[in-house]
Amino acid sequence: MLEDCKIDTLLVQAGNRRDEHFRAVSTPIYFSTAYRHEELGLKDGYDYIRTGNPTRDVLEDAVAKLEEGVRAFAASSGMAAVQLVFSMFEKGAHFISSRDIYGGNYRLFEIFREKYDFEFTYWNGDDESEIKELIKPNTKAVFIESPTNPLMKTFDLKKISEITKEHGILHIVDNTLYTPYIQKPLALGADIVVHSATKYLAGHNDVLAGLVVTNDETLAEELAFLHNSIGAVLSPYDSWSLLRGMKTLALRMERHEKNAKRIAAYLTTHPLVTAVHYPGRGGMLSFEVVDKALVEPFLKAVNIFTFAESLGGVESFLTYPITQTHMDIPEEVRLSYGLTDRLLRASVGVEHADDLIKDLEQAFHVAAKVGVR
Repeated sequence: MLEDCKIDTLLVQAGNRRDEHFRAVSTPIYFSTAYRHEELGLKDGYDYIRTGNPTRDVLEDAVAKLEEGVRAFAASSGMAAVQLVFSMFEKGAHFISSRDIYGGNYRLFEIFREKYDFEFTYWNGDDESEIKELIKPNTKAVFIESPTNPLMKTFDLKKISEITKEHGILHIVDNTLYTPYIQKPLALGADIVVHSATKYLAGHNDVLAGLVVTNDETLAEELAFLHNSIGAVLSPYDSWSLLRGMKTLALRMERHEKNAKRIAAYLTTHPLVTAVHYPGRGGMLSFEVVDKALVEPFLKAVNIFTFAESLGGVESFLTYPITQTHMDIPEEVRLSYGLTDRLLRASVGVEHADDLIKDLEQAFHVAAKVGVR
């Protein structure tokens, strides 16, 4: 029955009717780290929490359905999810990545480069067909953020998937900013999807979690082995918290997007803003002010927006990427693709849009008093 339902219904119903013993509607939290065996050699359920947990299983099953995959894996953070995926590859592998990329991914890729002799080629994102020219004999995967962070570029994931399949390599997509409510990369041909579930999926700035999803049984078997072996699994309580947060994802994403469109339109007309980067969907945008000197007083002046590093929660956040999320990317690298010291990233929350715009307006007014060089 649920297989025919819309994603809104799948989100709300996640975990319901899974507790056959007590028929609890809210998924129970199973804290036990160990489970009793009835007899020698008989494994009829769970044995150890790292290998499997009933609460985490409910979450993983729900996420697999949402992303139209065969199996999902809940990790202890978004970065743990990325590390799990890259643990599949051998030393000396080559990867192609979108150039505009989250600073944490860039930092991890640099660690992989130094320790495992991985090679990374960064694609500028202008034309998907250019990826063909970047493929080498040792290329194993293309890693794409769409939208990108923080410039909010989007790509034709179906076209990229066609290229990767033609060359026998994997297509990995970071779907954190759009979530399966807006975009389902596996349905567009991708092989693996990763999420920082800390963000929109959890939605309340109170859970640290990551997810990996695949629609390939062979990949799922390998990921399951590595997930258990590495051990960076999500705890029962965080699994339950994430599952609870996901139930309102559809409602939240609709409000995030409605507010973001209002704010993008406002910023586009503001005399102190030179550019607005909004992909047209979702709740994330970034914008550039006319002078770096405006940034600090502007961030100090906001009252409803919070100057913070994360994104995707119900509260509105402002982030200054070059000193926060992207500080590990060298200046010459980030400037080469447009990440300047005048850019601010906004995670637009679910407050009333009128109040958010008033907050930005008064902050611009305060910042303008410092003068523009």
